[in-house]
Amino acid sequence: MLLVGNDSFGSPRLLDSNNSSEPMENGASGPEATVVPVVFGLIFVVGLVGNSLVIVVIWKVRSSVGGGGGGRRTGSPTNVFILNLSVADLSFLLFCVPFQATIYSLPEWVFGAFLCSFVHYFYTVSMLVSIFTLVAMSVDRYIAVVRSKNSPCVRSRRNALCGVCVIWTLSLLCAVPVAQHYVLTSHPKAPNLTFCWEDWFGAPRLSYKVTILLIGYLLPLLLISCCYAKVLFHLHKKMKNMSRKSKSSKRKTAQTVLLVVAAFAICWMPHHVIAMWVESGTFPLNNASFAFRLVSHCLSYGNSCVNPVLYAFLSENFRTACRQVFSRCSLYPPPPEGKAARFRMENFSTTRSTTNI
Repeated sequence: MLLVGNDSFGSPRLLDSNNSSEPMENGASGPEATVVPVVFGLIFVVGLVGNSLVIVVIWKVRSSVGGGGGGRRTGSPTNVFILNLSVADLSFLLFCVPFQATIYSLPEWVFGAFLCSFVHYFYTVSMLVSIFTLVAMSVDRYIAVVRSKNSPCVRSRRNALCGVCVIWTLSLLCAVPVAQHYVLTSHPKAPNLTFCWEDWFGAPRLSYKVTILLIGYLLPLLLISCCYAKVLFHLHKKMKNMSRKSKSSKRKTAQTVLLVVAAFAICWMPHHVIAMWVESGTFPLNNASFAFRLVSHCLSYGNSCVNPVLYAFLSENFRTACRQVFSRCSLYPPPPEGKAARFRMENFSTTRSTTNI
């Protein structure tokens, strides 16, 4: 089935200029009406559980050791960024996925004009917060590993909290044009009765799309890649004098770093490709482009599920903290007595005791 959708990467002019040979089936429904809510539901549940678990564990451990000397370690800059990333991903899942799932299962947008604007606004805000936080984490890793001598001065909890405030402020401001221009509308060539649409055209819209591409994808990807390349190069130089166990840990570093960069690039690339394709005025409206847009949505939403795995569940110390926090109400045996529930991403540290997460 060919469907324009409740939200669109295009404009009415795109519909007017499109000469697809496949007619739009008004009121028809295809397998996507069932498959998409199931896929989005799976993404929602996995992301909700994963990000909630990260938030609960970090908060519980911080509270449990806050009265002692270890309280400051759980408030490390890296933990602040991980907590912010989980909050952003969780907000993304709660405020975007349930509403966006209706694009493929309902014939029209049923949530009113305010949610039409707010959902797409917060979609952009959450995307930018997540991406900016990933950049902040990569810079934090670079300072902790490569510039370790200056690390204590720069990597403070206060600076991390200031960074989080800057991230949210920039994201909220950068997404304002989305809130201004998403409206409820209809079109004679669209099968939907009403749907959300970006009602602005010309140079201002193109400039905004290009700006979001640069600050929300290309430049962050370049900065993340540079920071982690420096980290890997620094660790590689130190491997000559390492034990076999340490070398194994450093190999995991490379694997984790590659997964981080690859997940970021793969999950958001289709979204930006479609956005630029639409702005070129040649985006076709057919079943293939519909499937491509669907895949782009799933990947961008799926990134909110991947982040907890990459930044938390691959850490042995995070699993130890989980066992300690939930030992009273889960099947996990409690950790050995006296073993502090501290987050250390040893995969990213030059030694096993210098970097927290």
